[in-house]
Amino acid sequence: MTAEEIEKENATIAKAYKELLKVSYTTLSKEDKQLIRRAFEVALDGHKDQRRKSGEAYIFHPIAVAKIVAQEIGLDATSIAAALLHDVVEDSPDYEIKDIEKEFGKTIATIVDGLTKISSLSKEKDMNVSLQAENFRKMLLTLNDDVRVIIIKIADRLHNMQTMDSMRPDKQDKIASETLYIYAPLAHRIGLYTIKTQLEDLSLKYTEPDVYNDILNKIKESKEEQDLYIKQFSDVVKKALDKEHFEYTIKGRPKSIFSIRKKMLNQGVSFDEVYDKFAIRIIYRSDLANEKFLAWKIYSIVTDHFRPNPLRLRDWITSPKTTGYEALHITVMGPKGRWVEVQVRSERMNEIAEKGYAAHYKYKQDAEKEDSLENWINKLQEALENSESNAVDFVEQFKLNLYSQEIYVFTPKGDLKSLPKGATSLDFAFNIHTEVGMKTRGTKVNGKLVPLSHELQTGDQVEILTSETAKPNPNWLDYATTARARSKIKSALKEDRKLIGEEGKEILRRKLKQLKIPLNEKTINELVNYFNLKTSLDLFYRVGIGFIDNTKLKAYASSRSNALMSFIKNKISRKSTVSKEQLDRNEVTSNYDSLVFGKDEEKLDYKIANCCNPIPGDNVFGFLTVSEGIKVHKKNCPNALSLQSNYAYRIMIAKWVDSTQREFSAKIVLTGIDHIGLVNEITTIVSENMHVNMKSISFESHDGLFSGKINVVVKNNTIIKKLLDKLKKINGIDKVTRL
Repeated sequence: MTAEEIEKENATIAKAYKELLKVSYTTLSKEDKQLIRRAFEVALDGHKDQRRKSGEAYIFHPIAVAKIVAQEIGLDATSIAAALLHDVVEDSPDYEIKDIEKEFGKTIATIVDGLTKISSLSKEKDMNVSLQAENFRKMLLTLNDDVRVIIIKIADRLHNMQTMDSMRPDKQDKIASETLYIYAPLAHRIGLYTIKTQLEDLSLKYTEPDVYNDILNKIKESKEEQDLYIKQFSDVVKKALDKEHFEYTIKGRPKSIFSIRKKMLNQGVSFDEVYDKFAIRIIYRSDLANEKFLAWKIYSIVTDHFRPNPLRLRDWITSPKTTGYEALHITVMGPKGRWVEVQVRSERMNEIAEKGYAAHYKYKQDAEKEDSLENWINKLQEALENSESNAVDFVEQFKLNLYSQEIYVFTPKGDLKSLPKGATSLDFAFNIHTEVGMKTRGTKVNGKLVPLSHELQTGDQVEILTSETAKPNPNWLDYATTARARSKIKSALKEDRKLIGEEGKEILRRKLKQLKIPLNEKTINELVNYFNLKTSLDLFYRVGIGFIDNTKLKAYASSRSNALMSFIKNKISRKSTVSKEQLDRNEVTSNYDSLVFGKDEEKLDYKIANCCNPIPGDNVFGFLTVSEGIKVHKKNCPNALSLQSNYAYRIMIAKWVDSTQREFSAKIVLTGIDHIGLVNEITTIVSENMHVNMKSISFESHDGLFSGKINVVVKNNTIIKKLLDKLKKINGIDKVTRL
């Protein structure tokens, strides 16, 4: 770089730093500014020789992360300084954690250390272990140290997502998948709804760019009409609120691209058929004492003019979400027969919704409410400490509780407890206390005995019946849905199994002695193989519970002399089966010659994944399995996010280069209003117009409505798309989707 370019860049860096101080959500004291200045200077020195992929000086990244922390999340000077320093120890040989602690104190050093640990991912690749899942688990463990570690990491991820254009497409895919898989749900759980929405939209931009751009363009096209509609609706409400002398603001905002896409998929509808593509937010001024009263008064005013949908009323003021979110959500029938979601929030509620954790603590001293975030983290610690050895299972289980909707139930004394939607009475028992859960004998809901698997509903009053002799059994895993309950049950079963196994080993030793067979490693391996088990513990456990008894052991003893021959025969048999499978696979893959893999576009053997059944033309990727070679998945496969996030090193770029060699099966589902000749119209379009072969067709009609399924054979997804478009145009058809 020339001297002039360096001078210009330095001026831009100085400007970015000054902007950071201006936009801080909290008021910065003189000492705060001095702390941030020192952190900035250390970061500037630590990253002096670094540049980002885009070519710009690396220091712009920590400044941008600190700006998100200061402005969008609203944390204090300590967090802003930690954000500026978050990459220094990892990236600069001149700085260690002890240097950060000496200069900035223990708190900032702990946060920076937590962020450094998250980033230091091992480069080794083990086909049986997901290093990325281990990394996520390591990140979640930092919640025990300081929740600000996670919050700054989320800000770091947001800036990375905002500046990802210069990366390779496969890197974009991996990072976007990780973001949807873990970072967006975490942002949601911590109450950072605005950031969660940005993360989801940016992820969709890279995982499904065509879908993202299509929805974005349609939103832009309909903006003028939408703005006019919001104005018509708001004018009616404003007039009524002004009459009651409210101080308020009304904002109309489009729903996020990601949420619109989700509705389209869940409801099987097009963009035009999504009925609530925007929401109207009423933010009113109030003191704490009158917040609830004024919220319901606004509800009354809105519903005086627009008819509400009673099934869509959400009262998160009386019972706030465990994220701290408070609001009243009303869905009303607006002008032109369109549903409109109206969100009613006080200024305090709105700040908590926008800033999450930071605003929650700003108002904590004014309201003697339980700190839901701290309460959540405390509950989480047990799950983290007792986590499964399989990191992927752990992360998947953890995620279940991140995005879950909530229900509110009562204890016998009338205390309110929140649980994830779908929670059972057994989940409630473990929510009360681990010991209560372990000793559960039965449950009563609203005074009546119910099974442990009974799914609870909001408003239920639940009583747990306990017994000193009760203990978990394997069936409990079918009844429990929460991570906490399942973790405790698995730990108890594992310990119980181990104790029974120890007893079983001694019983086995005695029984074998009677048969004049020694209990040694060779015998144990023979027994495990003979009974088709996986481990020695499986063997000892089955002996301990009496499943493997004297009769079965005598049968083993009599066949022992022929065990080697049986073993060899079994091996030969298995080998021939594998060979047959290999032949079958070769036969299949010789036909599937239209896919190529990697940068060099190699033709490799592969299998089509059953979970999403891709066909030529679909956006796909290859996944290198441990035992079945390459499996090909659609990019929007239900399992894609988990695979991309946890096993990114096994993902292979794949694309279709020729789709004329093979025909593929696809299933179409249709629903609509029944009329004479409908089936004939459908079959005519499928067979004659599109030249598509039908394998099977079935229709059911009930009370004037029909539903049908068609299995067709097509060359590629272009033909299937044209077919779906033509079927949608048939009079009476409501929805047409490809499974």
